[in-house]
Amino acid sequence: MDKSPDAFRTISEVAEDLDLPQHVLRFWETRFNQIKPMKRGGGRRYYRPQDVELIKGIRHMLYDQGYTIKGVQKLLRENGNHFLVAIGNGDMAAVEAISQRRQADAVPLTPAAQPRGADDEMLVGEPKVKPSRRFFGLGKTDDDGPVQPGTSKLSRDNRALLQEALFDLLECKRLLDQVR
Repeated sequence: MDKSPDAFRTISEVAEDLDLPQHVLRFWETRFNQIKPMKRGGGRRYYRPQDVELIKGIRHMLYDQGYTIKGVQKLLRENGNHFLVAIGNGDMAAVEAISQRRQADAVPLTPAAQPRGADDEMLVGEPKVKPSRRFFGLGKTDDDGPVQPGTSKLSRDNRALLQEALFDLLECKRLLDQVR
């Protein structure tokens, strides 16, 4: 007996339908706050049809198109859930319509309206400068010395690396707390 298209799905049903392991779905919930299954007693997850459609789009971008998790997060931030749902369903007309609407809505900022110091103060999110393969001074050039005592300024690369390490450590702590 098949379920109605509007029925909620368990994690095992979603995992089987999308050919994904269940632990991947749980992991994606931590990385994509747009995926919010309803949880019942005992922590049993029930995915809404729109959750399943979004997961299908995320899966397509990660597995078929070769995007990274950060790349898909950026797509979601810039284009919204409907964009990835349309991609997951193969609805290229909707994808194009969303892209055109986004371009029409984009109004360039005048120099006076540009945020000041955004490059220096951005600690959360994707770094403006791609971090190099150096890790806190390993493989550094003569120009890049350690931060001198009395100065509290880190390079953008090192701040981005620290921010990413902090996020990963907090996520590990959260997972360990769940096990206890």
